[in-house]
Amino acid sequence: MNIENIKIKKKSLILDISNIEKKNKCNIYKIINILSKRSNIIKNNLRIEFNKKKKFFLTNNNEFKEFFLNKEQIEISKIFEKLPKSTLISIFELLNNNIDYYNN
Repeated sequence: MNIENIKIKKKSLILDISNIEKKNKCNIYKIINILSKRSNIIKNNLRIEFNKKKKFFLTNNNEFKEFFLNKEQIEISKIFEKLPKSTLISIFELLNNNIDYYNN
């Protein structure tokens, strides 16, 4: 997942549930289940990516046992804080037909 490509400008969203059900050909409970699973995947991917970038700038100062912050770590943290929540990303993926799922 590329975090630079995630750009959602809206922080609030109004969804028409009946249109979503008709479009996806399943009931709202299955859609919520799909969105929750996709949201967890996105959240875990973002966490892994954040930890990789954070480790790159990590300093080993165990002698003083103090907490040191690099400017790079602060900037990376700010970037990840500005990202939208994983649930909002998954909803936009569903609305843009970027989620593939199978009905049994």
